[in-house]
Amino acid sequence: MILLTVRLPPGASLQDAVARLKLDPEEVDTAYGLVLIDPDQGLYGLRVSEKAWREGAFSDPAIEPYGPPEDDGR
Repeated sequence: MILLTVRLPPGASLQDAVARLKLDPEEVDTAYGLVLIDPDQGLYGLRVSEKAWREGAFSDPAIEPYGPPEDDGR
């Protein structure tokens, strides 16, 4: 399982997090639950399967160049 930090509205539940992140309930560690980390920022922690993490919008995308190299005029 991978531990995620997510921003959710105040008073969010585990079901809210599952719906917002478009996860299947079996991809979440329900025993760990949804843990409030910072109420002022709306930050919560939850654990998800490695598969869900790899396929999710919250995964760490590769950073690659975009477009052709620019001529610096030298």
